Amino acid sequence: MTSKSIALVVYPDFMSLDLFGPLEVFNAASRIQTLSGKSEPYVVRVVSSAGGLIPTESGVQVATEKLPAPKGIDTALVVGGNGVYDARNDERLLSWVKKVATSSRRLGSVCSGTFILAESEVIEGRHVTTHWARAERLAREYENLSVDADPIYVTDGKFWSSAGVTAGIDLALAMVDEDLGPETSQLIARWLVMHRHRPGGQSQYATPAWTPRAEQSAVRAVQLKIEEDPALDYTLESMSQMASMSVRHFCRLFVEQVGMTPARFVERVRIDAAREELEISTDNVDVIAQKCGFGTSETLRRTFLRRLGVTPHQYRQKFHVVPNERNVS
Repeated sequence: MTSKSIALVVYPDFMSLDLFGPLEVFNAASRIQTLSGKSEPYVVRVVSSAGGLIPTESGVQVATEKLPAPKGIDTALVVGGNGVYDARNDERLLSWVKKVATSSRRLGSVCSGTFILAESEVIEGRHVTTHWARAERLAREYENLSVDADPIYVTDGKFWSSAGVTAGIDLALAMVDEDLGPETSQLIARWLVMHRHRPGGQSQYATPAWTPRAEQSAVRAVQLKIEEDPALDYTLESMSQMASMSVRHFCRLFVEQVGMTPARFVERVRIDAAREELEISTDNVDVIAQKCGFGTSETLRRTFLRRLGVTPHQYRQKFHVVPNERNVS
């Protein structure tokens, strides 16, 4: 087996974990193969436009090679970080990415590295993801992309993209799985004490989105009432009556000023309330479902699976904070 050349692409002010997560996965795969008497599957190079020492967001400097000739590179991964927006002005980097997109077997991005691929125009019309906090900007600035803020990683043909930071490890594990099989990727995941395939999407990790307040006081009062008591039965008729409007006028005004339908707003408030309860309370799921307006635990479960990709039980396992772990003054 011929070793595959992997280029991990960085630039000033990149996120160190976006680099070192995938780097450790590929290096672990090589160690496993060589210990088994097989040839080394990967030759990994950390590269940048200028070469030399490149600073991370945290100030640590990383030694890099200059961008190599695109021919012969099997896989290239562009990492993310706060420096990505300035890096979009690096014509040498963008030109290199375009050439690699043509000649390589795989081209991918970790976190906001997707912005580099988008700026180089190699993923036009593709389905991609990025860190949940940057997805809206990516979709706004590159309207020809299909941006999905929930998956941990996405593949569309030869193009791969992942969510933020640690999701680069998930992406690299999936690449190893494709190249060397599930036994190797599973062993690496165990060494790293993580799932080979992480359950759910990144919505479960995202902080609840802030929702705009309606300018119209009657609509805003309905919003506040829903947030104050999500357990009430909110129908279009009851909400429009609270606002002293016809159902049609209320719905139109709500969407204009809040950016979503009244029903979607009610569901979002209830999900956020349930997430908080699962994180900090010891109530069982039946009680939380009643308290947050879902009625039954089965309705809560279906809603969590549809919106967050995990069950309430899985969410609580990940995010529940026991009392002595909280900051209590």
